[in-house]
Amino acid sequence: MSAPPSLPTPALVATLALAAALPPLLAFNQTPAATLYNQLLALAGWGAVLLLWARSSPAWRAGLKSPAAIALALLLIAPLTSVAFRALPLSLGLGATAIIGAGLAVLLLAQGLSGHARQQAGEALCWGLLATGLFSVAIGLVQVFAPAGADGDFIARSGIAGRAVGNLRQPNHLASLMMWACVAAVFVTQKRGWRTALPPLLFAFVFTVVLSASRTGFIGIVMLAIWGLVDRRLSRSARLSLLATPLMLGFSWWLMSMWSAEGHAFGAASRLSEGAGSPSRLAILRDAWALTMAHPWLGVGWGEFNFAWSLTPFPARPVAFFDHTHNLPSQLAVELGLPWAGAVLALVMWALWRAWRGAAQARDDDAALRRAALMIVLTIGLHSLLEYPLWYGYFLLPACFALGLALPAAGSENASSASAPWAWVGGLLIVGSAYAVWDYSRIVAIYAPSEDGVSLTQRIGAGQRSLFFSHQADYAAATSYPPGKLALAAAQRTAFSLVDARLLMHWSQSLQSTGDVESARYLADRLREFRNPTGDTWFAACKEPASAAPMPQCQRASGVIDWRTLR
Repeated sequence: MSAPPSLPTPALVATLALAAALPPLLAFNQTPAATLYNQLLALAGWGAVLLLWARSSPAWRAGLKSPAAIALALLLIAPLTSVAFRALPLSLGLGATAIIGAGLAVLLLAQGLSGHARQQAGEALCWGLLATGLFSVAIGLVQVFAPAGADGDFIARSGIAGRAVGNLRQPNHLASLMMWACVAAVFVTQKRGWRTALPPLLFAFVFTVVLSASRTGFIGIVMLAIWGLVDRRLSRSARLSLLATPLMLGFSWWLMSMWSAEGHAFGAASRLSEGAGSPSRLAILRDAWALTMAHPWLGVGWGEFNFAWSLTPFPARPVAFFDHTHNLPSQLAVELGLPWAGAVLALVMWALWRAWRGAAQARDDDAALRRAALMIVLTIGLHSLLEYPLWYGYFLLPACFALGLALPAAGSENASSASAPWAWVGGLLIVGSAYAVWDYSRIVAIYAPSEDGVSLTQRIGAGQRSLFFSHQADYAAATSYPPGKLALAAAQRTAFSLVDARLLMHWSQSLQSTGDVESARYLADRLREFRNPTGDTWFAACKEPASAAPMPQCQRASGVIDWRTLR
């Protein structure tokens, strides 16, 4: 006989709300990973949700056969296969596995909720997102209008004059938080009867989108207006408020134009003067498609796009260093191949269709919850066509939980007493996140050494023994060790994380020093394609008088080298 579900207590509701709210608000960070602590806080917070909400979701088994769960399971296999059968470093594979596995767990947890527990979970999620939005509005105002007040520890400093970046330090991420806050505000104000509070809340969030100057955010505002147009289940005041969001955008723009007329920086005006599109993003999509066509069946491997793209000749490549295609379908296609990526995307679309149809057929409170949850998923899905927010735990985990709420509830008839997996998974995420904080301290020591007298070589060696972050220590080894075998091996590992001009230069020198002159020249050719100042300075030696011995990289490679042989 199955055990009855445990109803959520105020402590459980607060835990879920905090798991959604706190990770995007954390400003404290340490070099070299700006948002690592945000991600670890998200994993630990949602781990606590899994641990405490396990008994409230007895029907979790029914969700195992859902298309969304199968899609995430297929993705969960990907980093493991790249570690086992390709060349992806274990540290990168473990990080991806943890985030995707946590996403699958919270999806199944949400799908297993029903009745009052489901409503409580949805309201807690929306309260958390609304709180994040309100605090982010305040942070954005400080970053634009009083930048001296941003101390870097509680309020992140904006590196772009006249633009709000939030505590995640990315304008597009701030804009996505504002979209989620808008959806949450609609749900909370309708459920609580606070309808008069909705217009000022929406205006505050739209105004912050303007401060972020995110073109993705501007498109998201149009999406909100479409929601108000098509969803006739919303109250009249809510629909009118959503339909007014483009007007709020225009009014916010006018206010900021008045501000900039007094000599202040207005980031959105300069941003949109670049055009609605991004030539570099279009170029990276073109190059990614070329790589997909070169590896259509199994792709280049999970986490290997950066490596493959950087080391494949693309004479017309964008000059920026990209570690992602900035488009979810394109990223999956190039890394997994067309059959695998196609299966994942088809399952995701099937899940969204089920959520859409179910939301249309639902009644009363369940309808409001499922429509709001679906909008949370759709808004971040829009962002995923132009960026890669779902590679971050603080976006992926709330999105997976919202998708679970948007899908039909499993129902008590499918209940199972086996809720233990969530307790174990949640506990593992909490302990793993705590260990990762300590593990990362070995990387921080490389870039911010203490006064204990430990040499750089010793600090790098300790960092290379890190379970989760050894690839970051490898970057320091590749660019600071003398050219040779040790630096070469480190360069080959860290290149899966990010290839930049400095790494290409040192990598080429290490290849030269180990006798592989042709590969050294090939990497130098790739550096020329990026047209980077670091490379230009390095290649300036090739213009010295003929009496000076030219470096081998002054001469072009005789042919194309398969990037897979450089791993």
